[in-house]
Formats: sequence, C-alpha cells, structure tokens
Amino acid sequence: MSKLMPLLGGLVVIVSANVFAKYGFNMTQGVTSISRDIYGLHMMVFWLCVAIAIIVFGVMIYSLVVHRKSQGAVAANFHESTKAELLWTAIPIIILVLMAVPASIVLIDLEDTSKAEMTIKITGHQWKWQYDYPKEGISFISNLKQDSKDLIYSGNRHENYLLEVDNNLVLPVDTPIRLLITSNDVIHNWWVPDFGVKQDANPGFINDAWVQIDEIGTYRGQCAELCGKDHGFMPIVVDVVSKADYAKWVLQQQAAKAATFAKSSKTWREEELISLGQKVYNTNCSSCHGITGKGISGVFPALKGSPIATGDIKKHISIVLHGKAGTAMASYKNILGDADIAAVITFERTAFGNQMGDLIQPVQIKAAR
Repeated sequence: MSKLMPLLGGLVVIVSANVFAKYGFNMTQGVTSISRDIYGLHMMVFWLCVAIAIIVFGVMIYSLVVHRKSQGAVAANFHESTKAELLWTAIPIIILVLMAVPASIVLIDLEDTSKAEMTIKITGHQWKWQYDYPKEGISFISNLKQDSKDLIYSGNRHENYLLEVDNNLVLPVDTPIRLLITSNDVIHNWWVPDFGVKQDANPGFINDAWVQIDEIGTYRGQCAELCGKDHGFMPIVVDVVSKADYAKWVLQQQAAKAATFAKSSKTWREEELISLGQKVYNTNCSSCHGITGKGISGVFPALKGSPIATGDIKKHISIVLHGKAGTAMASYKNILGDADIAAVITFERTAFGNQMGDLIQPVQIKAAR
C-alpha cells in the first residue's frame, strides 16, 4: 500500500493537470505584461482566500470537536468584548490593505496609456469591427469569414468555427499600442483574453486601453456584450508579427488603398458589378436582409420587391450611404468604397427577382457622397 500511494498521488496530479488544461478553470495568463499582472493579482487574492478559509474552517472544526457538550464543555456567557471587536475589525482591514495595494498598482498601470508608440482605433458595428491606423492611413472592416457563415446552419464545424475573420487586425510585437475603442450603433465589447483587454465600445464615447504583446502569433477574441441577433458572429482575430513584417504589411495595405481609389474611377461591366456586389452583400447585408433577400418579417425588411430596391435609384444610393435613423440600417459611407457600394446596389436591383437592369457606377456614388 505504501508503494501504491506515490503512484496514486502522481496519477491525481497528471489527471488534474489534464483537466485543468482542457477546461481552463483558471484565468488566462496571456502574452502581455498587463495580462500577467492581472493573473498574478488574481492568484494572490485566490491563495489569500484559501488561507482564510483554512484558518476559519480549521478553527470552527476544532471548536466543534474539542468543545462539544459531550466532553463537558460549557459555553461562555458574555455580552461585549473589546478585544474581540478590535480583532474582527483590525484583521479584515489588514487583509483589505494587503489586497488593495497591489490591486491599485495594476489598475493604475491599466489606465496609463502614455507609454504607447502607436494608436489603433477600434469601432464596433452590428456585426463587425472596424480598425483604423491613423498614422499609417489604413482602415478596414473585419467580418466573420464566409466559410463560417456557410456552416452556421449545417452540422459541420471546423477548429476555429465562428472565430475566423476576412481581415485580421495586424500588430507589431514588443510595441506599446494604445487602443481607442468606440461604437457606431449599440454597445459592443472588444475582448481578447490573451491580451488582458476587455473594454466596452460605447456609442458616442471613446474608451482606451493599451497592450504590449511579447509573443508573435495569432490571438482570438469575441464581442463580449450582447449586441443584437448576430452578437455571436463578430469575432476578433489578431496577428502579431515582427516589426519588419509589420512594416511590409503596412506598405501592402497602403498599396491596396491606392488600388481601391483606382477602382472608383473606372467604368465597370455588368457582370463585374454583380459578382463584386454579391460578395459585398453576403459580407455586409445578408445578416439582416438574408441571403435570399427576404429579410425577417417585422424585424428586418425584405429587399425582394421592396420599394427601395425597385424604386428611385437616388433614394437607394442615399440609404446605403447614410443609413436610416432609428433603425438597424447603418451608414456605409465610411465603411465601403465607391466601387463596393455601386456594386452592391447594382446586385440588389438585379437579384432576388427584382430585375431592374440598373448599372450603378462608382462615379455616381462619389457624386452622391
């Protein structure tokens, strides 16, 4: 039996470690100094609570066993005790101070964004994220990847189901980065567990945070605020790369931006507009209006045979550019380029049986802005 006990003890440790790794009962340590500080604070408070529980329940169990009536113990009879009052006041104060000092240090560090070397603006939309790099002049929308959308109503799943996007946020390693987080419509929440960042995105307000990521890799997160029917379909994917690779990526994005401007000045053929328009529609419009354009009765209007998609072209352009106040119809003026808006309007007026035969060119969108 004595030889068996160490083996059983080792098995318990192995099983416990496997269970811990699989189910992740504890907090994520993360890859930033902030996330590790939060983890350290959490573990300090946890073990302090464990120590308090051991002492309190130890004394209680000891008292129940040693001072029971069957052993002839007689309960003390007193009304007030100055010593007891001082003890149960002073000890909790000391414990709270022991927790408050390191907690205050971490909280102050969380709010201090003065050390940042670059800034990223993050804007939540229903149901996507917009990332702006002010210094680099880069801006793009990050949507749930189409292959995940295609699997939503099927039984098939892949490893990162609902955790893949079409445009990843790219950040350099070992760089203090300030994050400005806001929203264009309702309250969202930008949350990446490995970064130790979980910040509300409130319309009309800007919250900030900062990160300095120590390890190259891909990190995933999600919107952590219930923001509407597709709340579960707006993940976050961050690629952390070397500073040299980040510089190359910036040049590629700036070249792509120049190409987008070039697309806005050319005259598009019908098949080009419809092909691009279908992609833009599936990414940006299908969540509300549906793949078939039938919408959701009483919630999101149908485009199939609608007065907008079959009526005045100028009104159609206007509502896509500027949105509609008091509804979920967002403004795409600062989200999509002229070519994308022209293409999606052409698609909406051609698909779903509308067959209006209208071709909208990017120059028309540019003139309507």
